[in-house]
This record gives sequence, C-alpha cells and structure tokens, in this order.
Amino acid sequence: MKERPINSFDHWEDNHMGMRYCIGIDIGGTTVKMGLFTVEGRLVEKWEIPTRHEDAGGHILEDVAASLKKKLADEDYSWNDVAGVGLDVPGPVQPDGYVSVCVNLGWMDLYPAQELSKLLGGGINCYVGNDANVAALGEMWQGGGKGHKNLMLVTLGTGVGGGVVVDSKIVTGAHGAGGEFGHIHIREDDPDTCNCGGRGCLEQTASATGIVREAKNVLKASDDPSAMRQFGDALTAKDVCDCAKAGDSLALKAMNTCCRYLGWGLSIICMTTDPEVIVIGGGVSKTGQWLCDLIQSYMNPLTPLLADTQKAKVVLAQLGNDAGIYGSARLVLGSELGN
Repeated sequence: MKERPINSFDHWEDNHMGMRYCIGIDIGGTTVKMGLFTVEGRLVEKWEIPTRHEDAGGHILEDVAASLKKKLADEDYSWNDVAGVGLDVPGPVQPDGYVSVCVNLGWMDLYPAQELSKLLGGGINCYVGNDANVAALGEMWQGGGKGHKNLMLVTLGTGVGGGVVVDSKIVTGAHGAGGEFGHIHIREDDPDTCNCGGRGCLEQTASATGIVREAKNVLKASDDPSAMRQFGDALTAKDVCDCAKAGDSLALKAMNTCCRYLGWGLSIICMTTDPEVIVIGGGVSKTGQWLCDLIQSYMNPLTPLLADTQKAKVVLAQLGNDAGIYGSARLVLGSELGN
C-alpha cells in the first residue's frame, strides 16, 4: 500500500480519531479573535477579547488561555474533543515557531505556541504562523481558494501582504519572509522610499496608500476634469476605484498603472510557485470583480509559458476578517508549519 504523506489530513485523522473540534486564534493589535471549528471546517462559535499591551504584551497569551478555558467550560465542551489550537501573530514566524519580534504586540524573543500550550496545561497541541500566511491557509480551506491546494492570497490594504500555499502547505521560507509580496522591487522610476527602506516596492504602488498616491500624481499632471478632484486631500483608494469603475479617465489611468505593476509582480510569483488561484483580499478588494478582471488582464500576457487553461485565476477573498481564525484552526489539522 502506498505510504501517505506525514502532513496529510488522512494522517491527522489516523492520530486524532474521535476529536471533533479545533480552535483558531487571530491575535491582532486591537482585539484577539477566536473561533471553535469542527474538523470539517464549520465555524461553531466565535468571540473576541481586547488585546492588552501593558507589560510588553505579557498578558495577551494569559488572557487567551483564560478565555478558552472559560468558553469551553461555559458551553460544556470537553478538551478531550479538541485536537489542538492554532494561532496567528502579526510578525515573522520562524519554521520552529520562534517569533523574534511583534512590534504591534510588544513581543520579543518568544515561542507563542509553546507558551500557550503551557498556559493551557501542557496537554494541548498548539501551532503558530504569521497572520498573512495563515489567512491564505484559511482562504484555501473554506474561502476563495476552496478546492485548490496551490494558491496565493494577496491583501491590498494600507500595505500589500499575503501568503503562498503550495500543496496545502504554507511557504514561510528560511526566515519567515515568504509571502512578503509588498516588498518586491518592481518600479524603477519611483523616487520615494518605502517603509522597509527600499525603493520601488510593489506596496508603494498597489496598496490603498499607493493607489491614492498614483491618483494624486495623475491629477497633478493633468488639467482634465475628473470626479476625483471633488475629494481634495481626503481622496481615498475607494474613491479612486469608484471613479474608475464609473469611467473617469484619470481614475482609470491611475488604476491601470497600479494594476499593471501588480499584475507584473504576481506574474513573477506565478512562474515561481505556479498557483491555481490568486485570492485578492484587504480593503481594496471591496472594489469587486472589476478589480480582479483588471489585474488578470495585465498578468496573463506575462505568463506566456502557461496555456490559458493553466493560468492562475484571480478571485476575491471570501472570509474577510475571519480568514485568520479559519487559517489558524486549519494549522491544527495538518501542522503545515511543522511547529
């Protein structure tokens, strides 16, 4: 009989017969979101608690453990039915689960999964991943990438982030920097410095901030009328996208530039990891299918090696702010990070 891979869901089932639930935790700078899931992926309950920052975030995991214990006790769930707990954090995570720093939490030099397991009594398996990478796993499991094992999640918000999933496993890289799409150098003519210290980063053009910056540059360079002018300095990425969808020529010019560079960057990753789908999330994704189609139109010609039927399809994320808890719960089922 053919041996099954160690990280497959089948292998997980062999070792966790009778366990019906897994828990996903999304640790953010403002709140900690938590969800109880069946192992099939149905969300049973979700709740949240405030993220406490005092004492360098030293009470966050204590609060999480206390909340989990209370929830299971109050709802009469048995820990014997829980296969494990997954959590994501807003910072790089090494393959062994080590987190050197999470600036937004105040953490430094920590193994969060190991610490949480101790706080839960030591008998619960815990797993940890970077929040963007884990969100990609969530979209694969029950979101826009459901039914696929190879995908990219690209989040277009204040910055550009995301994660890569290959054969149902998160690609973290040697230093946890896998999926840092926003800091791919893509634009030679960009004179401004990115927050990372580099120049010409994809984030500077394709993020919500980058879209507004591009639109303002277009407005300055032209005297043509545009609906964008009414917003003045308060112009947002949503305003730019709405105007472009309505046919505003200057807004379309700005969005075409942003999506051309985004499509270029994504095509490079496509020829590296060969995903089946590219899932677009973040605030800018609320623009809808129009945005996906525009990105697709610029990306497809840059992957000529792939037949039309093989090119990654650009789709919208479906889980929204719950992607983190879904992905964290999914960590338990396959231990994709090997923590």
